[in-house]
Amino acid sequence: MSVLLPLTGLLILISSTFGSESSVPTPVSCVTRGADLVQDRLVVLCPPDCSQWRMSVFGTGVYASVSSVCGAAVHRGLLGPAGGPVRVHKLQGRHNYLSSYSHGVQSQALPRWTASFSLTKPVHVPLELTSETSTTALPAAPPAAKKPLKKSSVKKVLTGGNKDCQMDIAMVIDSSKNIGQRRFNLQKNFVAKLAAMLRVGSTGPHVGLIQSSDSPRTEFLLNNFTQPKELLFAIKELNYMGGDTNTGKAILHTAETFFSQERGGRRGHPRVMVVLVDGWPSDDLEQAATFARESGINVFLVSVAKPAPEELAMVQDNDFMKKAVCKDNGFFSYMIPSWFSTTKHVKPLTQKLCSLDNLLCSKTCYNSVNIGFLIDGSSSVGEANFQLVLDFLAGIARSFDISDVGAHIGAVQFTYDQRMEFGLFDFSSKEESINAVKRIPYMSGGTATGAAINYATENLFRRTGPGRNFLIVVTDGQSYDDITHPAMAAQKLDITMFSVGVAWAPMEDLKAMASEPKDSHTFFSREFTGLAEFVPPLVRGICRDFTEKN
Repeated sequence: MSVLLPLTGLLILISSTFGSESSVPTPVSCVTRGADLVQDRLVVLCPPDCSQWRMSVFGTGVYASVSSVCGAAVHRGLLGPAGGPVRVHKLQGRHNYLSSYSHGVQSQALPRWTASFSLTKPVHVPLELTSETSTTALPAAPPAAKKPLKKSSVKKVLTGGNKDCQMDIAMVIDSSKNIGQRRFNLQKNFVAKLAAMLRVGSTGPHVGLIQSSDSPRTEFLLNNFTQPKELLFAIKELNYMGGDTNTGKAILHTAETFFSQERGGRRGHPRVMVVLVDGWPSDDLEQAATFARESGINVFLVSVAKPAPEELAMVQDNDFMKKAVCKDNGFFSYMIPSWFSTTKHVKPLTQKLCSLDNLLCSKTCYNSVNIGFLIDGSSSVGEANFQLVLDFLAGIARSFDISDVGAHIGAVQFTYDQRMEFGLFDFSSKEESINAVKRIPYMSGGTATGAAINYATENLFRRTGPGRNFLIVVTDGQSYDDITHPAMAAQKLDITMFSVGVAWAPMEDLKAMASEPKDSHTFFSREFTGLAEFVPPLVRGICRDFTEKN
């Protein structure tokens, strides 16, 4: 549990001077947890720029008490970069805390925890104007005391942006001779309406724009125009270029240069590229789009005006849409029959772009890792404890976005022999994978962990790429064979190893298997019932290693 307990310095939030309804904000740090707060309904004051810290947040709406209070407040949308006050409501523990990405914070899943909390904005601290209503009504002021809301405050609300769609969006528009001046103007009008519907703003989505022609041209960066009026004016002023429709060249240019922090990209924000094509591209899209996706960019292809039958012979690749997007399920591709009918497509396309949970192309630790489970099925474990091990591993799997284009899990059980329970690519959904873990039958036998590591290295990770592979070994005893050399061989192949020991597992064996630094890749519990507590720190460890390698 020491991995879960961030130090909060000298902040010990015990004070008899505050009642349960205290309105005096108590200063906390960015990593102060709900469990560190003694009082219920306490108003805490979060410092600015907490999103720059590595905060642990578990749950959505209701958060496990091991979560950072300020991190949860940012995730909930109650705090911006400037920090501020929030009220913490203590709740009972619960099962199945859900993970989600919101307001630049990725919360994690947790099977269960002993206590929870929720958050609200203190209604008596009018530091931020929001559109949300409160269950506690403000007292009505006498008519003579009413003051009109300042125009600057209204403008701030209107131009702050859509907080539920915080992402960086590159618009790649078609400026080729194929589209022509008239349709180019219709395209500008469509892009302007799309930007207005997205509600671009300082705390909402940011939009930059690139024109595709013979050579791509960056018109403005993500942080050049963060107010709607300025952005719409910049779109209106775009000049038509002409030339070939070298869309692949424009995608590659955008992926290589556009989203860096030096050019306005925001850390932790999903990256989206919306590519508009009139008819068909002049060059190949597949290689450029693959590079974009491997760079963590979600590519949306919007094709307007299908080629006429007599034009099909000029189309270089009829499947260019399928090859440009990461998943041919209709989500990342969008067809519009004509530039004259784009208005009705603005809203549904906006909804797609802001569907954060469906942006599976963006590479994060939650959707871009291959995790192998190496499970001790020896006689000393026993049937009942073996089920606790499977519950523990299912809890880890539940934290990741498992799909055919997302994360993958596989499992090997071992005694003296090894048995492939299922491979990394046998199941393409989270539900199927978790059910497969829970159905693993207990073998019973001896303990040859070294041979099992060799087997997993050669068989489980045969089809995967370097830098994204993790092996979690769970064992309850000493191995009868050498484990040091098999573990070193696995790590040389870029397989990061976590060792989880229970009961009689020797610490020297666990450390011999674990990757460096040993302490952060080694876990031990005297009882099998304690395994559930390792789910959050293990998931955090995988994400930490993934971030460092990428």
